[in-house]
Amino acid sequence: MDLRLDDSGLAAELPRPDHPQDQIHDVPFRPVQFSDDDLPTALERAATWLRRTQEWLGEPVDVIAIHLDYDDQDGSPYYEVKLLCNDEDLAGAPVALRAARRSDG
Repeated sequence: MDLRLDDSGLAAELPRPDHPQDQIHDVPFRPVQFSDDDLPTALERAATWLRRTQEWLGEPVDVIAIHLDYDDQDGSPYYEVKLLCNDEDLAGAPVALRAARRSDG
């Protein structure tokens, strides 16, 4: 199977969170983090990213947990919403598998 991955093992075409405070971490079941002082805004950005990623992936993203935390340090966004996602989904394995099946058939 041919996967186009970046240096961190994510699919090159995987939609990235748009906001500069949001990020995809580098651990198994990667947390995709959305940070903001306003919880509904962080949740909305998480939902937007999840919709875009599911469209790209062509199936629901395997999210095993949603973690809510806060950071009360000065200058940091207060809320941190993390979606713990399957590595294979973020690497684009389902997309590559469908492409391989199309080229074989």
